[in-house]
Amino acid sequence: MLQFVIDLLIRASDIMLVAVGLSVVYSLVRFPNVAHVQYAMTGAFVTLGMTKAGMPFAAALSVSCIVTGCLAVALNVFVFRRLLRSGSSIAMVGSLAVSMILIAVVLGSAGSRPLRYTTALSTPLQLGSTMISVDQITSIACGFGCVALLALLLFKTGVGRSMRAMASNPALAAATGVDGARVLNGISFLSGALAALGGTMLGLTENVDVDLGTNLLLPVFAAAILGGLGNPLGAAAGALLIALAETLATNIDFGWMLGRSGVYVPVSYVGAASFVILLAALLLRPYGLFDREVRRV
Repeated sequence: MLQFVIDLLIRASDIMLVAVGLSVVYSLVRFPNVAHVQYAMTGAFVTLGMTKAGMPFAAALSVSCIVTGCLAVALNVFVFRRLLRSGSSIAMVGSLAVSMILIAVVLGSAGSRPLRYTTALSTPLQLGSTMISVDQITSIACGFGCVALLALLLFKTGVGRSMRAMASNPALAAATGVDGARVLNGISFLSGALAALGGTMLGLTENVDVDLGTNLLLPVFAAAILGGLGNPLGAAAGALLIALAETLATNIDFGWMLGRSGVYVPVSYVGAASFVILLAALLLRPYGLFDREVRRV
């Protein structure tokens, strides 16, 4: 049971930071940015490059968050803002093109071979009969800790109030003195930094490869839609539910259906759980589980 909980928390933290960043930007720009998951891939490779250059991991992660945050701001200012003048659907198609360009750049510069961070070896911690590594603990702490800090930012600071005012009524917020461009750029930077952090933490517990962002696309969007696009904390809850579904799918013994034991769903089919939940959410609750909050915003 403890192993199940640990697997759940690790998978939730993998999805959570990227899904929250996607949702918080959507609340302002109102289009699904497909390229957002590639910020996670870009951030993971920037961290990897900095560590290979001799930089300590913590410093490399900080540089990665800054670089990816600036990339998100630049793309918003020079690409997405202009595409939005033609409509959200055009902006979404443009984000898909940006996604392909980022993949091509990383593929051309780093190759397609899976890579790993060169971190110091540490002794795993034993909790009963379950082992958990320091890297896994770091990933879980970063995921849930950053979401808690984001909640404080949104509801306890002036920046958060400005952001929620912009999401609720941009014209009224501008009339009361809120600098919409500045708020949007700040939130874009934050979302890019969160994506870089999420991608790096995923690479820390698994591998860093060019498919990292693409593999996150379905679970991240499923989590954001399930929690209600535009509701960052709802996206965090959605990430927990998606992680729960995926972890259950690979841990339940379906042998009782075939009259024998030891029948499990292969890990390669784990994405089907996200598909099922996403389809159910779109059919039953298209505005997400927290639709009142989304409609109000």
